Order: sequence, then structure tokens, then C-alpha cells
Amino acid sequence: MATKVILDVDTGTDDAVALMLAALSPDLELIGATTVVGNCPGIVCTQNTLRVFDHIGVDVPVHQGMLEPMVRPDFNRPEKSVIHGLYLDLPPATSKATSNDAVAWLIETYEASAGDITLIPVGPLTNIGMAFRQQPSMLAKLPELVIMGGAHHIGNTTPSAEFNIWVDPEAAKVVMGCQRPIRMVPLDATHKALISLDDCKKLRQLGTPAATAAASFIEQRVEGYNKYQPMAEMDAAPVHDALAVCAVIDPTVIKTELIYVDVETKGELTDGRTVCDFGNRSHKEPNVHFATDVDLPKFKEMMFDILGRTA
Repeated sequence: MATKVILDVDTGTDDAVALMLAALSPDLELIGATTVVGNCPGIVCTQNTLRVFDHIGVDVPVHQGMLEPMVRPDFNRPEKSVIHGLYLDLPPATSKATSNDAVAWLIETYEASAGDITLIPVGPLTNIGMAFRQQPSMLAKLPELVIMGGAHHIGNTTPSAEFNIWVDPEAAKVVMGCQRPIRMVPLDATHKALISLDDCKKLRQLGTPAATAAASFIEQRVEGYNKYQPMAEMDAAPVHDALAVCAVIDPTVIKTELIYVDVETKGELTDGRTVCDFGNRSHKEPNVHFATDVDLPKFKEMMFDILGRTA
């Protein structure tokens, strides 16, 4: 049976690829998407999500979520991301958001569920932290979170912090303490899962709406990374959020270590850092399966296979 999933997204380019993978994979049943401020303003994230689903011809409920972080309304996000731009290069959506209260929908959905819906947050954790605080009882119905976010060796917003956690560290701290199974797909893993311009050519050759759109989004990412955050392999870029979805479909696409992870919320230099206790210095109970490596050939094979499908 297909695994039921919800994606929580701040839809820019890599979220768009993740949404298409989740919607088209025969191994997943995408029952809804929730949006949150992050890569783009919240309203834009919602419109981008709707554009993606319209483009590939799927009908998935989209719920507008939080428009600012849980504690920090002064979140300093530029209006136009240097990697993602603003609106995705897809036709404007004709469909509409199903609701404007993603937090309430998440609570209601999990409370009514059989405890069989995996949650895949690939943006800032504001919606998730708010839902957990408002309705802690929903946690009993949450089998697993697979989170794209965090970093140990690599920061991409500050020297210490990854963007999704840095945007709302208080929400991330709530989620890390939820005492439910967590797999975290951090920059340490996603930066080993680079998709190249040659891979984009192969995607275009597949000719499907999803594959051609993914090629366009990834080419945009490569251009941005070459200019602003050069990778060890030029003309290639990570597609962070796609790896989290693939890890739900096939957990062997990543290698993880079970460790204790917390989030810094008060550090002058380390605000938003995921503090990863690989040496068990804190003697605290491990709470996160933290991804440290990737099976890159398998990841690419999964991308080509799923994005080569149509709805």
C-alpha cells in the first residue's frame, strides 16, 4: 500500500520538485500540502504550490499556513530569493487554496487519522511547531517526521545555520522535542546529492510535464549556486527537498545516525544552529536519525523514474 504523506512546503524550486515526486510516486499518497513563509512570502508559496499541481494535472488540497515565524515577526527574508526567484516559471494557477488555516487542518487531519500519515516538512517548521503547541494530543497519531533542514558541518544562511531552521528556530526546537520518530535530511546529506546540467538534459528528454519543469527549476538552481554558493562540482546543485521525499519512498537512499539534536535559539553567532551530539557529550536520549550520506545513483534513478510519469 502507498504511504500516506503530507508535505509542508515554502515552495520555491526544490520544493516544487519534491511536490511533483510526492504527487506522482506510486509509493506515496499525497493527501495534502501545507504552505509556510520561507523561500518566498507565504502567499507566493501557496500560489507556487498550486501552479505545480495544476502543471502536472493533479488535484491535491493546498492549505495556506503561517505568514510569519512563530516568535519572530521581524524575520529578515528578502522579498526575492537569489536561488528561487519569486513566482515559479509556470502558468498562474487556476485552482484555489482549500483553506487558509494549515495549522487547524493539520490538527484535525491527524486527530481523525489512523496514525498512518507521515509528515514531510521541507520548509521552516512554523506550522508544525504551532500545531504541536496548540494540540499536543495529535502527536500520538504521528508515525514519523521526515524533515529537510538543519546542518552539522555546513551552514547556508550563517556559518552555523541552515535556512529552514534559522527562519524559525523556536518552532524547530519545539519539533525536536516532540518525542516522535524524526529523520532529518540536512545539508550534510543534500550537498552530496547534486543534480547536474547533464542530468537536466536527461530529464528534458523524458518529455513529461514534471520532468521538463524539474529540469527548468534545477537549471535555475545551478545558475544561482554557481553565482552565490558554488558547489565542489560546478554546474550542479542540491535539490534538498526532493531528497527528503525520496527518503520516505526508499529509506536506503540516505544513511543516518541516531543522535541527540537540539536547536540554538539564543546564540549571538549560532542562532538557528542544529546542535548535533555525535559524541554523546550531553548524555541525552537520541531523538533524531540524522542523515550523513546519500546513495547518489539511487537518488537520481528515483528522480528520473518518478518524474518520467504522468498523472
